[in-house]
Amino acid sequence: MSFYEKRILPHVINCACGAPAVERQREKVVPQAVGRVLELGIGTGLNAKHYNAGAVTHVIGVDPSRESWVLAQPKVSDAKVPIEYCEASAEDIPLDSDSIDTAVITYTLCTISNPEQALSEVARVLRPGGLVLVAEHALAPDASVRKWQHRLDGLWGKIAGGCHINRDIRGLLDSSALAVGEWQGMYLPQTPRVAGYNVWGSATLR
Repeated sequence: MSFYEKRILPHVINCACGAPAVERQREKVVPQAVGRVLELGIGTGLNAKHYNAGAVTHVIGVDPSRESWVLAQPKVSDAKVPIEYCEASAEDIPLDSDSIDTAVITYTLCTISNPEQALSEVARVLRPGGLVLVAEHALAPDASVRKWQHRLDGLWGKIAGGCHINRDIRGLLDSSALAVGEWQGMYLPQTPRVAGYNVWGSATLR
């Protein structure tokens, strides 16, 4: 891991993913979590304040970056629910099958090297009747925006730690063992359109 990835990138991501427009997207999905929660890519803990203490019993935050977890400590300490860190990749979640009530995936699928495998793991650990909550930036519906997303994706990834601005999040979910329920999309205000198309919603096991 380079100096940039280890020391600078976590701060960059914390700032970008904590922008007011993105925070409002988190507010739309995270409070719906219930029971024992898996947060995929907990990062710097930006979701911590949005969990409902009356509904969530425990949060397990899976993330390969311990440096990000260090930055998460103030937010985790202020959270109204217990949150623990699990240093692992999304493609190999060290949890038992059928052990999670809710999986929270926010601004994470864009960066995971193998998102198909990650969603397979989410489906494995999710209990029957469990819920997956998603908020991500995604491939835009407009051809003119998609063109620039494809052109800039490589450069964007180098700056943003492997993040892809042209991932078809809905397509990934539709190709998984998860069935999408409520689903919405929009361009975030005061955000460049090339990185501003966001989707959010929920899914369950097929």
